[in-house]
Amino acid sequence: MAVSLSDSIDHAARVDLPISGMHCASCARRIEEALAHTPGVRLAHVNFATARATVEYDPRATDVRHLIDAVKREGYSTSVAADGGAAQDAEQTERAAESSDLRRRFWVAALLSLPVLIIAMAHGRVAALNFPGVNWLQWALTTPVVVYSGWHIYHGAWISLLRRAADMNTLIAVGTGTAYLYSTAATLTPQFFAPATAAEHPPVYFEAAGVIIALILLGRLLEARAKGHTSEAIRRLMGLQAKTARVLRDGREVDIPIEEVVPGDRVIVRPGEKIPVDGVVEDGASAVDESMLTGESLPVEKTPGAEVFGATLNKSGAFRMCATKVGKDTALQQIVKMVQDAQGAKAPIARLADVVSGVFTPAVIGIAVVTFAVWYIAAPPDARLEMALLTFVSVLIIACPCALGLATPTAIMVGTGKGAEHGILIKGGEALETAHKITTVVLDKTGTLTHGAPTLTDVSAAPGVDENELLRLAASAERGSEHPVGEAVVRGAARRGLELSAVTRFNAIAGFGVEAQAAGHALLVGNAKLMRERNIALDNFEQFAENYARDGKTPLYVAVDGRLGGLLAVADTLKPEARAAVAAMHKLGLEVIMITGDHHAAAAAVARAIGVTRVLAEMLPQDKAAEVRRLQKEKKIVAMVGDGINDAPALAQADVGIAIGAGADVAMAASDITLIKGDLRDVVSAIALSRATLRIIKQNLFWAFVYNVLGIPIAAGALYPLTGWLLSPIIASAAMSFSSVSVVMNSLRLRRFKLNFYSSKSEQLIH
Repeated sequence: MAVSLSDSIDHAARVDLPISGMHCASCARRIEEALAHTPGVRLAHVNFATARATVEYDPRATDVRHLIDAVKREGYSTSVAADGGAAQDAEQTERAAESSDLRRRFWVAALLSLPVLIIAMAHGRVAALNFPGVNWLQWALTTPVVVYSGWHIYHGAWISLLRRAADMNTLIAVGTGTAYLYSTAATLTPQFFAPATAAEHPPVYFEAAGVIIALILLGRLLEARAKGHTSEAIRRLMGLQAKTARVLRDGREVDIPIEEVVPGDRVIVRPGEKIPVDGVVEDGASAVDESMLTGESLPVEKTPGAEVFGATLNKSGAFRMCATKVGKDTALQQIVKMVQDAQGAKAPIARLADVVSGVFTPAVIGIAVVTFAVWYIAAPPDARLEMALLTFVSVLIIACPCALGLATPTAIMVGTGKGAEHGILIKGGEALETAHKITTVVLDKTGTLTHGAPTLTDVSAAPGVDENELLRLAASAERGSEHPVGEAVVRGAARRGLELSAVTRFNAIAGFGVEAQAAGHALLVGNAKLMRERNIALDNFEQFAENYARDGKTPLYVAVDGRLGGLLAVADTLKPEARAAVAAMHKLGLEVIMITGDHHAAAAAVARAIGVTRVLAEMLPQDKAAEVRRLQKEKKIVAMVGDGINDAPALAQADVGIAIGAGADVAMAASDITLIKGDLRDVVSAIALSRATLRIIKQNLFWAFVYNVLGIPIAAGALYPLTGWLLSPIIASAAMSFSSVSVVMNSLRLRRFKLNFYSSKSEQLIH
């Protein structure tokens, strides 16, 4: 398990402690309170989603060991590991072991509860299942479920009781525990209960205990699987870094582990290699793909004096650099830290069921105790114990929180499944619960609104020059180039079916363009600087170039035999659905902001095309995350939509991070929702699904609560003075089961939800 610790000059320290054993948001609150009350702790926050506690404390008053002890006293575990990489592996191993244990407990509960459920459903109608020892068989099958599979539930409820609190564990433990204990008593001493129930074999409710425990474990297993992906973002980011570096030591080139590079080392970087650390180019020139930092699809030309960043890709050319930042100071490690901080700062969504249960559970237990006391005093002496016990059990069974416990997870399971059918992967209930409150959508440009790769968009030939011939010659010259702009020109010629000529001479001019000899012509393809250096008159094509640049396109001059032949334009083109998606977001009343690492002209051109009025350009990863934080401070619920590694900090910082499926794995790992198809319209569909799911959850909770409000008085005997009728535990059990089934059936209505954002029916559902 990893612990990251940092001290500052004001005697403040911070530690991140991974926590294992949490099962609900109440667990996180309990640990948070315990840490907050530890002497010397200034701030404590426990994130249930990432299973991590972040603590700021005074190292003069306490230390990490005392913080760990505080966590363990609450019944949870955490530990310390020195090495960050090993800690990530240890954390992953422990999470896998925890999921494996949960899976075993679920299958034990499911397999043993199934025959008990079949026996209970038969209700004596099947003669073969009505033998004298049937209750003993149910007891034998259910006891391992309660003792083994339900151990964490009862342990959590016991801890809550000691802390004078109530949570979902308390609700489940009270309901299933009462059903189990009553059924066990009825099995051990049937003669005690038979007179009151007028039955030879008093009814038992073992199925209520076993099946509910199995369902709760299934929900926790699915939740654990979703939470397990939260640390993948960090592992993938760390995997981007080069493992070795080629440095000059004592006049020789030697390969050393990246950890041994120190500031001031001279590092050699060859074509196609990852740059190992941050530094400054001293000799040589190249084009570097910095898309993992800036999101910009076009490589950046690097000449002596230019700054380069670790983990970016050297596309062409070799150079020597001086290392300036290594280890935790590199840009990549800063991104890792930002993702960790943003994930750690996410407060868990408060479960409405937990809030209700905090008041509901103690009230129900109190009502049951009062019911027992009243009947024990008021009932005839020869039947007072039986009637008091039966009404006590009826109250607890009819108030069993099955419906409350199932209200949220069943709707979330159906909602996330419905999203998956349409290529919308939602990591867990938190994202689904939060998405319906989104007020602001922040859109990355490159790869999100655009295709993320340059494409030939325009060919303007000089008078007397054939347009296709101009493109054919330019593509022939660029065929030997590794630059993405040149590759776009070659692809453009291929789309027109043009046959390229062989190149007899080729030279890439770093930062300017290329020169080549092809089809008997001397060719120059590049920027205006190259043309001016070779004394090529640009005539009125400079105005065309300015217009292209204003529209976010990259102009490319083509000279043939010393004369300007024309102008090409290359751009990262818009996705066809981008404008419609933005219009749909506006229709929902959402504020839409575009944010990009690209330059202002390109950003403004895209914004005009899609109908976005607020644009933030030339943003680095930390700038994007800072902008999201600023919006959150304005009390806005922010969704960040992106596809690149550079978007990962902002995706993690946002209330809901939405990753485009075709983008980087790190972006998807840091996000809450992934759009597999890469269709921006699915952002609206995800919000619509969230709103529909939350509506179902509130309906479930409302009816589950109303059911208990109406059922508890009847179970307590409120109708007895008028009708002489007491609710038997078996009817209470049937009513309890009906409430659970109704909640599940209501949740299943989500399966009919239409995720077609532009249809009038879906528009009504969205609202």
